[in-house]
Amino acid sequence: MNRIVSSILLSAFLFLTACGPTSSAEIASDSQATYIENKGSDTIVNLALAWAEQYQSDHPDVRISVTGGGSGTGIAALINNTVDIANASRQIKSEEVDEAKSNGVEPVEHIIARDAIAVIVNPENPVNELTLQQISDIYSGKLTNWSEVGGEDRPIVRLSRETNSGTHVYFLETVLRLGSKEDKTLFSTNTLLLPSSEGIIAEVRQNPNAIGYDGLGYVPKDLKMIAIAKEAGGAYVLPSIATVNDKTYAIARDLYMYTNGEATGIVKEYLDWILSPEAQEIVVELGFVPALNPNPIP
Repeated sequence: MNRIVSSILLSAFLFLTACGPTSSAEIASDSQATYIENKGSDTIVNLALAWAEQYQSDHPDVRISVTGGGSGTGIAALINNTVDIANASRQIKSEEVDEAKSNGVEPVEHIIARDAIAVIVNPENPVNELTLQQISDIYSGKLTNWSEVGGEDRPIVRLSRETNSGTHVYFLETVLRLGSKEDKTLFSTNTLLLPSSEGIIAEVRQNPNAIGYDGLGYVPKDLKMIAIAKEAGGAYVLPSIATVNDKTYAIARDLYMYTNGEATGIVKEYLDWILSPEAQEIVVELGFVPALNPNPIP
């Protein structure tokens, strides 16, 4: 939780420094600064804030505005050409690419890190392992009681991110629909949709009947992560950097930044730095998985 609190404070600091009263010296400095507008995925926001803080420290002539709101929000801003970099925890959809092109925007994808989505429960819940099919059946409403998967006779309380979240979309496509494009399975109508990773964590912490999912970097040590098997009879695997890299963990994904066309100028310099070993070390510190082919420091 300390990391999350620190990131929230950092976000507030960046907001205040961008929007609060400034001295004449600060105004003069800002007039010479280069700005980068960065918006989107709530999964990525803490990482993006940490990157921005470090980059601004090393490059005082650069100012970076970082806001969340969900992958859909970031991609919408990209489509409308109101952001320099859009963060997304899912790939941009073909219809979004078409809409962007109709607005004269050419989305270019940059893989900046990788992530595991952890399925989490309250520590009081005795269930330690689930298959992907069982998780799909839980979230679609086919399974409604923990006793059906080896737990106690308690109702299952399903928690999910809101539909604007890239994590929600990825979980729907990869877990509920088991990667099948023909599958039209939906979340059960009584799934509680929450606006943030922190909201899911808080609800799981206080409700022994709850099940949720979150990016690995957001899961605190006082909650239990479920070991997942890709199929019945398979090995049950917990999420970690190692199990994402060796592809034994079933729910892992790339994380993205999108630009309008190939990045140039300060945006390109910033993206090149993000893929440097220095910036990728921050990825590890925050519990994410480094991009597969980091660039040398520019």
